[in-house]
Amino acid sequence: MPLRSAGTGKVSRDPVHHPLFARYYARVSVAAETRMGMAGVRERLLAGLSGRVIEIGAGNGLNFSHYPGAVSEVVAIEPERRLRQLAVEAALRCEVPVDVVPGAAEALPVKSEAFDAVVISLVLCSVRDVPRALGEVRRVLRPGGVVRFFEHGRGGGPAMRFTQRALDRTLWPPLSGGCHLGRDPVGALRDAGFELGPYRRVSMPEKGPALPTSFCVLGTAWRPPLEER
Repeated sequence: MPLRSAGTGKVSRDPVHHPLFARYYARVSVAAETRMGMAGVRERLLAGLSGRVIEIGAGNGLNFSHYPGAVSEVVAIEPERRLRQLAVEAALRCEVPVDVVPGAAEALPVKSEAFDAVVISLVLCSVRDVPRALGEVRRVLRPGGVVRFFEHGRGGGPAMRFTQRALDRTLWPPLSGGCHLGRDPVGALRDAGFELGPYRRVSMPEKGPALPTSFCVLGTAWRPPLEER
């Protein structure tokens, strides 16, 4: 059912609308759980989390079943309607309480400093404004709170990086739901003022030829605690 603005009766537009890509992504992502080892990546991404968590760009909700029992609540933000519907279905099967809501990474519909952890998984490649989105991550995370991230981006040698840049300027974003291949998620987190913890480079898939999407990073960052006055 279309979302309606409170008190106006007007239908509100979703911040992201990629129905064809959403259907394609839903099929491919489920297959990748076993064929590409994504289920194991999700386990490592979310291990040890606790308290209130906000997941930005939850997609079709494949992370939900991997949240540990110490997580008291997950608020899952997903802007694309088809993927959000699938995420709601996934949330109903999850033991951890998950509330799936619409919203954009650049304007999260939640209070400041309300969460103990933020999860971003294959999100920074497709947001329209990376610095603004990470500014929102910092806003909603309590001081000292943790960011868990799994992102793909720039990698490989000169030929691969040239290919990534060429695809980003032409066909890739419109065909892939706004995704960009040549972004630098680690650098973006650092530039946004986060303290980087351990992270490691991951190739997806681990075996076979490298693709423009293969260069991933899995890691942890923190919002710095408040300075003593």
